[in-house]
Amino acid sequence: MNRNVNQQTVRKAKAALIFSMVIFGSVGILVHYIPLPSSVIAFSRALFGGLFLYVITRLRRIPLSREQLRKNAKLLVLSGALLGFNWIFLFTSFKYTTVAVASICYYMAPIFVVLLSPFLFQEKLGPVKILAVAMAFAGTVLVSGLLQNQGVVNPLGVMYGLLAAVLYAGVLICNKKLQNLSAFESTIGQLASAAVVLAVYILGNEAWWALSCTPFQFLLLMILSLFVTGFTYALFFGSMPYLPAQTVAIYTYIDPILAVLLSALALHEPLTLEIIAGGILILGATALTEFATQRSLS
Repeated sequence: MNRNVNQQTVRKAKAALIFSMVIFGSVGILVHYIPLPSSVIAFSRALFGGLFLYVITRLRRIPLSREQLRKNAKLLVLSGALLGFNWIFLFTSFKYTTVAVASICYYMAPIFVVLLSPFLFQEKLGPVKILAVAMAFAGTVLVSGLLQNQGVVNPLGVMYGLLAAVLYAGVLICNKKLQNLSAFESTIGQLASAAVVLAVYILGNEAWWALSCTPFQFLLLMILSLFVTGFTYALFFGSMPYLPAQTVAIYTYIDPILAVLLSALALHEPLTLEIIAGGILILGATALTEFATQRSLS
């Protein structure tokens, strides 16, 4: 009986993980239809997504340790700031290039972590990781449009996507250094920090008093903030304790693959053979690094 219950729990966890990855893959589509500055979209996502997660923890009586949050405060503020500006660059990338190109460039983040690991964590770059890095950079060259005769890809959009990846790599590195925090605690702390940092940025750099959007566009913003961020993060974190790390890593590739497909199908954005080949190289490189990491831990 217990075995059946456990299997059912695992199936539900897999379904929740897959659903959350599908929803994450729609971020670019939603942002495409929200005519607000990237900083304002990022602020809304951090504020309302964080509040939603906090309410979920209270309703489900998930403990939040104020002591551990206080001990990790500096890292949480730093990672929150990196997260907020990472979203700004990613959303700006969507405006300058296709959702597919921006999403593929964004997936360079794990590769940047691999490159920094020897300096920050004294981890060696084995042959598999070196191959992965070479594949990723070859993929970036293809995606960037440097080898194309016609300007299908805007280089500025590629640059913003890669900057977003660099900042998200910083978030991943900070997460490795956080101590004694659950996924809910660290994420709520980061989203709260991001909301504060972005609020200060908006007050100083955006004409926030002149912003406007239609009721439908505001609804899309709330869907992105409450549902895509808050609710879907809760699903994602709720599924992780019941699944092996390798399973979680494999299913996360649903996000960029779906983003690429939606870019072509929903937005009718150009999807060249170079972009497809580059995407395969970059996603394959991140899969290789994940394989190498899991193998070293086993």
